[in-house]
Amino acid sequence: MSRRIVIVGGGPAGVGAALGARAQDASAEIILIDDENVEPYEKPPLSKAVLTGKAMPQDAPIAGPKGVAGANVTRKAARVAEIDRAGRAVVTNGGERIPYDALVLATGSRNRILPMFPEATPGIYYLRTAEEAMALRAHLKLAKSLLLIGGGVVGLEIAASAAELGLKVTVIEIAPRILARVCDEETAAIIHQAHRDHGVAIRTDTVCAGLQRLPDGRLAIVTKANETLAADLVVVGAGAVPDEALAKAAGLAVQDGILVDDRGRTSDPAIFAAGDCTRFAGPHGPVRLENWRHAQEHGAAVGRNAAGGDAAYNPVPSYWSEQYDLYIQGMGWPIAAPSTRVRRKISDTATVMFELDGTTIAYAVGINAQRDIATIRRLIERRIAVDAAELADPAKQLNAMLKPKS
Repeated sequence: MSRRIVIVGGGPAGVGAALGARAQDASAEIILIDDENVEPYEKPPLSKAVLTGKAMPQDAPIAGPKGVAGANVTRKAARVAEIDRAGRAVVTNGGERIPYDALVLATGSRNRILPMFPEATPGIYYLRTAEEAMALRAHLKLAKSLLLIGGGVVGLEIAASAAELGLKVTVIEIAPRILARVCDEETAAIIHQAHRDHGVAIRTDTVCAGLQRLPDGRLAIVTKANETLAADLVVVGAGAVPDEALAKAAGLAVQDGILVDDRGRTSDPAIFAAGDCTRFAGPHGPVRLENWRHAQEHGAAVGRNAAGGDAAYNPVPSYWSEQYDLYIQGMGWPIAAPSTRVRRKISDTATVMFELDGTTIAYAVGINAQRDIATIRRLIERRIAVDAAELADPAKQLNAMLKPKS
């Protein structure tokens, strides 16, 4: 009899797991359960092309034009309410019981909800799903101003999209600068300046102390410095938390994410997990990653393992972001105290910052440096020794650094 693999979650990790399982076992029965009643779609466009009206969510199906059905994967639109580990089955909110030989949890992450900004409040928006994106898009067309809480990657993408639509945008960031989690201060300053050039006001070191509804219907945030900032809409981009509730209720080991080994296996050998919802061993300790490439690649590796494979997942993390004419890419594992930090200026609009751990590149972040990123990835993966002076010199070809020194 063929094995049955059940996957919970229709994001890149879930679809990646389904396609990975199919590649590993052509005869397996694969069931993908997703609580959105649409073909699984890519989420990166939600904060960019979808918000600006250039695309619809369904324009970018994760599995391609034929969808998951093209890989002989059965998709069920339902929410899983319970995992019966003893009986090896999941139970949907409609009461359907679906047995499994192997289960993959790809439940992703949820918006971090700030108590000061309740989800149901008119004029306050969070962004993670197609439904949320379409609701926000409709209101952006009617608004003149926007307050955005959080200066992270997705928040700044939303700010750029709103500025493109002609809104007056103010970003409120509690930290001393934007993008503190993903890039160095100089790179962040370049991105900050791009927003300033497009009319976006970024208020760093600013703490929200209260929310008010003005007589004209607008929302106003009162800061701890007793300033009042008003706008038609408020969008909260305060990060995400892992959607681990289902795993926790089933008694699986969780710790700010579902704990998995390098094969994606949870504390129950019949249950695997992949993507944003997981915490796994990174080079500097347990880590949880939130980006599209990790979710897709982790899902594919874990899906193969759930279908009988035995491959370790050892990623070199990466992310990208599009803001105005900036294409921002990060690559590698940032370290707390790099031994050297080197900037390579490729042109007036293109640059790469490298963080070195001794003689090897630990992390790099580039702006409009797409042609170099693939080479940088190989330098990181292979842990090739580099010379800091050569990295800084745009006349030195990065490809040449891949070749062993004679």
